[in-house]
Amino acid sequence: MKSAIGLLVAGAMASLMETNAFAFQSTQESHIRAKATSIQMSSGDSDSSSLRIMVNGMPGPMATAAAEACLRKGLSLSPIAMTGPDIEPSTITVVDNVTGKSANVRLIPASEEGRKEIVSSLAGLRESVGAENVLAIDYTHPSAVNANGVFYAENKLPFVMGTTGGDREQLMTDMETRNAFAVIAPNMGKQIVAMQAGLEELAEKFPSAFAGYKLEVTESHQKTKADTSGTAKAVIGSLKKLSDDDFDLEEDIKMLRDDESSLAFGVPKEAMNGHAFHTYTLTSADGSVQFQLQHNVSGRTVYAEGTADAVKFLASKVKSGMEGKVFSMIDVLQAGALE
Repeated sequence: MKSAIGLLVAGAMASLMETNAFAFQSTQESHIRAKATSIQMSSGDSDSSSLRIMVNGMPGPMATAAAEACLRKGLSLSPIAMTGPDIEPSTITVVDNVTGKSANVRLIPASEEGRKEIVSSLAGLRESVGAENVLAIDYTHPSAVNANGVFYAENKLPFVMGTTGGDREQLMTDMETRNAFAVIAPNMGKQIVAMQAGLEELAEKFPSAFAGYKLEVTESHQKTKADTSGTAKAVIGSLKKLSDDDFDLEEDIKMLRDDESSLAFGVPKEAMNGHAFHTYTLTSADGSVQFQLQHNVSGRTVYAEGTADAVKFLASKVKSGMEGKVFSMIDVLQAGALE
């Protein structure tokens, strides 16, 4: 027979917040749905309109969605942003269809010459609106993560890194040695961040509670996603502590990146260009007990809006006068900064 861990996870997460829709499946699928509490930021909201956010990675769909979310949440976009080194310079218009707000943004290639232009433009923007009001969001490419992080840090540009991949250990070291302000996380969605926090707490309180259980993981994303899901890696880290399984992050994750496999996995056809469907299964050695955790997301809105909340949180930290620090999305969640 199968058992559900819904109540156990809910108990561990109660200290963090109420959260929506994580599916813990047993023989009879059970869903825990709690009403999400919308908490306004305690500081920084009143002058959010003074911020200028450089959203790097447009016209890519995730960066564009983040830019739209910034407009929706009352933030202003920087008039310039970085794009891929092989993309021609251009000016695009970002439009939030919910509020009708729009902004023109000049996209500058992240080449050597392009970065010089970005630095020059940053100087003028900072003089105009104040250095503490200029921040960046990064949704570029895994291959650019480390170089971009160093670029932001060396130019004293606080940033939210939504791009996954790269050498994460080196990224953290580079940021900490440079006293950079940043929010770095594999996932920006409020509910998924809460789930991750709950699983981390479970793993700390009940290590090896699932000793002897075998872990299996399948994750499906749009075919343009170049790397393994950072969220999957984080969740697997906690599940490995609970199960003592020797699961290999590089070899054992089943990654789906083609439409046929994703459709068979249950992804709606209309979500082929933007989705994150994950299933984690723990099975006892004799096969008589099985636990399953799912989180299925269609579209990019939940990540985009979490990113906009993260940049507002980071702006409040910059203005507080504290020294540079790298924050996680769990820090943002615990601060009540996710709307």
